[in-house]
Amino acid sequence: MRKTTFTIFLIALLAWHAVADPILDRITVTVRGQGPDVILIPGLTCSSAVWDTTAAHLEGHYRLHLIQVAGFAGTPSLANANGPVLQPVLNALDAYIKTNHLKSPRIIGHSLGGTMGMMLALQHPEDVGGLMIVDALPFTGFIVGATDIASAEPIATKMRDNTLKESQEDFAQGEKRFLRILVKSPEGRKTATEWAITSDKSVVARASYEDLTTDLRPNLADIKTPVTVLYSWDSSSGYSKSDTDSLYQQSYAALPNKTLVRIDGSYHFIMLDQPDLFLIQVDKFLK
Repeated sequence: MRKTTFTIFLIALLAWHAVADPILDRITVTVRGQGPDVILIPGLTCSSAVWDTTAAHLEGHYRLHLIQVAGFAGTPSLANANGPVLQPVLNALDAYIKTNHLKSPRIIGHSLGGTMGMMLALQHPEDVGGLMIVDALPFTGFIVGATDIASAEPIATKMRDNTLKESQEDFAQGEKRFLRILVKSPEGRKTATEWAITSDKSVVARASYEDLTTDLRPNLADIKTPVTVLYSWDSSSGYSKSDTDSLYQQSYAALPNKTLVRIDGSYHFIMLDQPDLFLIQVDKFLK
């Protein structure tokens, strides 16, 4: 009788952990290296493997926490399968930092990961000892021609709903076209495309909608931690260097403690297109 009772209790306990872990239901984390803590957050659809070269460079001197968002790059969607994505993932990041007693880790976030880094610095400043934003704007809606949340909302809604309705094959074809303008490196583009087309399109659609309708510009002055913003430019972009510089300078004008660095010869994935220049800036940021 006691054995049966214990077995039922054990099954119930395992089942509770399977559904109640606020961290593992949203993100998984790979830890590499020893030293001061650095958290690396990938962008929309990306695998944590986007940081592999960075991690190999840093793990001899830092303890790295490589974040994988559930539903991206072929990973199970778990709790991200329904409802909001960004805020629950942010809550999981905060819980991970506090559960593991990380003391003001440095945060490096690419694209959507950069947005989450800014949100973390605003909502939980104690979690962020320094922030590097890699090719992200405080208002992503700008890239679809919006000037504020009100003008971004109908565009983001249409994009989300179209993605939710389309077939997986159509989604994959769209991602293949999109990645051509995001990654310049042929090998990097091939890898990033594979991550994109194996992502859960529902998670992608909802996360993208939330990103496009989030405007952090009014709150940038509240971020007191040092911030480095890397942004890309390439001669094929159709924009001049000065126009690109102006965009980032104006977007981050209210951010008090910032360093803006333009990386030439790169598309959106700076760590894949210009890995050597990227690592130079990462070293400067961490030192």
